[in-house]
Amino acid sequence: MSTGNSTSPLRQQIITGNRELSPGAHLISFSRDSDFLPGQAIKIALDNTHPPRIYSICSGNREPGVSVLFNVKKDGLLSPRLASLTPGDKILVSEPYGSFLGNDMPAWWIAAGTGIAPFYSMYRSGLIKGKTLIHGARYLNQLYFKDELKKALAGQYIRCCSRESSGETFRGRVTSYLSQIEKFPDVDFYICGKAIMVVEVRDLLIAKGVLFEKINAEIYF
Repeated sequence: MSTGNSTSPLRQQIITGNRELSPGAHLISFSRDSDFLPGQAIKIALDNTHPPRIYSICSGNREPGVSVLFNVKKDGLLSPRLASLTPGDKILVSEPYGSFLGNDMPAWWIAAGTGIAPFYSMYRSGLIKGKTLIHGARYLNQLYFKDELKKALAGQYIRCCSRESSGETFRGRVTSYLSQIEKFPDVDFYICGKAIMVVEVRDLLIAKGVLFEKINAEIYF
């Protein structure tokens, strides 16, 4: 299977579900007609008058449909409309593409907010063995899929929350948690989140001895 083509034409798909996981964060699902690799992304649009936006796939590659997780941007052209969709509505979707790909090797997955999406896809696709997941969010209800991931990863699942606390979370940002670690294992590191988070985590890892070529990043806009 190839890593896909980012310039592929958009095809019509039918919405099958829409869940609000936390205020302003939606998980929409729709029919699928092509295979994908865990970690890949797709382009989505509602019509041909506005450019599509890119979203990581947030479902396993053996599941019958495709899901994407996104935050609603109040001034956005697409996300408020996506959030209002109901089953039966139609959207335009590209073929899956991208090289931020999971595999069977041990790795650390580092995510912030909806940046959990590609890692959840990797987990749902069976790529969980040997993984450590660190997920950061501002509020506890933004630690998406936490119950399922906690069961699958146990002590290898670290949750960081900067504005709320609980007995099971690290109080602070992902970078604060990582800065406490003196030596990182010799594995690959995958980072997904907004640009500033990705850059800060990458620089921190490199400063602590992680080789640049061991770091894979996906930036959310």
